[in-house]
Amino acid sequence: MKATDAEVDIVRLLKTGGGDHISGQMISLELGISRTAVWKHIGVLRKAGYSIEGSPKKGYRLLPFPVPFNGIEVRSGLKRGIIGRNLFFFPTLDSTNTKASRLAAGGADEGTVVIADGQSDGKGRLGRKWHSPPGVNLYTSIILKPDIPPQQAQTLTLMAAVAVAEAVEAYSPVRPTVKWPNDILIESKKAAGILTEMNSETDRVNFVVLGIGVNLNMNLPDELLHTATSIKEKTGREVSRAEFAQRLFSSIEKWYKVFLAEGFEPVSSVWRTYFDREGKHINVRGSREVEGICMGIDSQGSLLVRLGSGQVERVISGELA
Repeated sequence: MKATDAEVDIVRLLKTGGGDHISGQMISLELGISRTAVWKHIGVLRKAGYSIEGSPKKGYRLLPFPVPFNGIEVRSGLKRGIIGRNLFFFPTLDSTNTKASRLAAGGADEGTVVIADGQSDGKGRLGRKWHSPPGVNLYTSIILKPDIPPQQAQTLTLMAAVAVAEAVEAYSPVRPTVKWPNDILIESKKAAGILTEMNSETDRVNFVVLGIGVNLNMNLPDELLHTATSIKEKTGREVSRAEFAQRLFSSIEKWYKVFLAEGFEPVSSVWRTYFDREGKHINVRGSREVEGICMGIDSQGSLLVRLGSGQVERVISGELA
């Protein structure tokens, strides 16, 4: 389901009422639509989970509860920018990345967002599955179309990591860390992951899909307790998924604009403040094993490792142990 502009604008208007009624005529004038159209959109909003009181004399009033998790609610709290301007919400998908890739291949605009309440085949890095139960977490993918060569696409993963870490930090009792190249950790346990998929030609990027999964309110299964966590597990409090999504998309909007205007350097400077392995002994597993002292990252987002011989090796991909 795509969140329509009219329904998003009606929710925004009703929220400005502070619990008071807003007349149908005022909504009609503000949106430039008929009173009948307003009534129809109100019906759609009620079906979407909003509790809206209607009075023939007073108009409409939005009750504070329940607050649904859907595309309308997420968009209603976003500033008018690129990220989330077009937003598709689904109760369930196989994978938000798969859906976003199809939309991008069909000509979807940059900044288009896909959200699913649950995923049946959520994608993780290196072919792993991302555990995606409904009703608890955020599973989302974002279409970007940067004018960069394909070899620079990995820097977008690190840009997204900064944005996700910043959003998680607003809720976490301790500052999160990033694990190169795509994980966000709270006290050494995975709280969020990023999967970047690219469609490109030899010299240009057609589109990039940033897939992001964040463990917000889930109770982790026993097999994940030693390696993963959720924000609720760390705080003991439920996180509003819509509010978190708004914060995340706003953070991505900010850092993507920095990336386009100033390049990767200012992004990498902030990324390093979340990275706690520089100067430490690390082991990277990939096509082969690389072991040594972590020297940080280079201008392409690759990991730099000083081997026992003193040589510094550039690691493009792999799994940081």
